[in-house]
Amino acid sequence: MKRPIRILVAKVGLDGHDRGAKVIASALRDAGMEVIYTGLRQTPEMVVNSALQEDVDAIGISILSGAHNTVFPKVLNLMKEKGMNDVLLTGGGIIPDDDMQTLRAIGCGELFPPGTPTSQIAEYIKGWVKTHRNF
Repeated sequence: MKRPIRILVAKVGLDGHDRGAKVIASALRDAGMEVIYTGLRQTPEMVVNSALQEDVDAIGISILSGAHNTVFPKVLNLMKEKGMNDVLLTGGGIIPDDDMQTLRAIGCGELFPPGTPTSQIAEYIKGWVKTHRNF
């Protein structure tokens, strides 16, 4: 029997608003995924180290602080340093469309704005993992 998809959900930086991250974590759990929620005020290093230790298939970052152009590239670089080339980095929050395109161009997966149906996020993660992680 295959194990469930494992995803780490994180809040990076000083952003203290975690309601959205908790809603996403619950929705992904309801969709059959194993969710590791790291809580508030994580550093990119903490997120990547936790993801590596937990052997996750995906990392989801919730960001509302405006630091997305710093956080996502930093996490991507750390993932590459650790050889996590087959782990999805996705996320969402307040990220302008132009910045979403730029972040996707450097290797991030889809980024989701507020109001995206949680079922759409779950289906995207399931599809990505099935394609990239031999599920």
